[in-house]
Amino acid sequence: MTLRVKFNLVMLAAFLAGLGLAALFVNAASEREARRAVLAEAAAIMGAANATVHYTDTQVAPLLTPQMKAQFLPQSIPFFAAQQTFDEWAKAFPDYAFRQPTTNPTNPADRPVPWEADIIKALRAQPELDHLVTERVGENGGSILSYSQPVRVSSESCLACHSTPEAAPASMIDIYGRDNGFGWKLGDTIGAQVVSVPERVPLAQARSNLLIIMGGLTIIFAVMMVLLNLLLHFFIIVPVRRISRLADEISLGNMEVPEFATSSRDEIGSLAVSFNRMRRSLVTAMGMLGD
Repeated sequence: MTLRVKFNLVMLAAFLAGLGLAALFVNAASEREARRAVLAEAAAIMGAANATVHYTDTQVAPLLTPQMKAQFLPQSIPFFAAQQTFDEWAKAFPDYAFRQPTTNPTNPADRPVPWEADIIKALRAQPELDHLVTERVGENGGSILSYSQPVRVSSESCLACHSTPEAAPASMIDIYGRDNGFGWKLGDTIGAQVVSVPERVPLAQARSNLLIIMGGLTIIFAVMMVLLNLLLHFFIIVPVRRISRLADEISLGNMEVPEFATSSRDEIGSLAVSFNRMRRSLVTAMGMLGD
């Protein structure tokens, strides 16, 4: 096995070991960063939903209040507007889901499923929280991340429809009845806004980042190996081969071979000095035997 092959095998083994350690570190860091990025996107979606809620509450609902006496218009309900806006947005981003479950909703479709009820319970138990990040196992067995914010009765305008059936618009009672969505009190946490995304989304981003980084490291290693092999060839292998050929000539009795000329002060230079000293000694010894 040549020196070049041994060198490349050692370098390859070192690279594979380093690449494996780098993959473990980069994968963990990529997953953490991808998870953070996805949660940041979920927070941005939540911010957009809240902006829609605020706009509808302050700009749209007052304009539709007179018509509400004759006909219930869901477009005047801020959370309905937020849900409709997200549903349209989700057509382009189907991985994300947005729900606004309420423990005592006007519309029964807004009742929380068990995992949503747990989120509302946690937000009620910790009123200082402005958001909550949870993880659960989905129906297909994959993990799902959820970013949630509490829905609190923060203004008297909410109680216009949800305090008592008598205070609510008659048109709303005609549609939803008198049994749901009443009894809310100012300051109560009555539900949550929940943005959910499958964990495969950040994991896919992490794997993509990992492949890019590992591919880059592999290319860098390949370039380094080419450069190192060139250095090995010109500064080590070529001089050693020359010394080896000269030594072979001397071993066959050819004392006319020239000295190995080099100006380097490294190990190769030291080897050349030793070789030349040995050559001169042999020439001297052979001359003395000849006499």
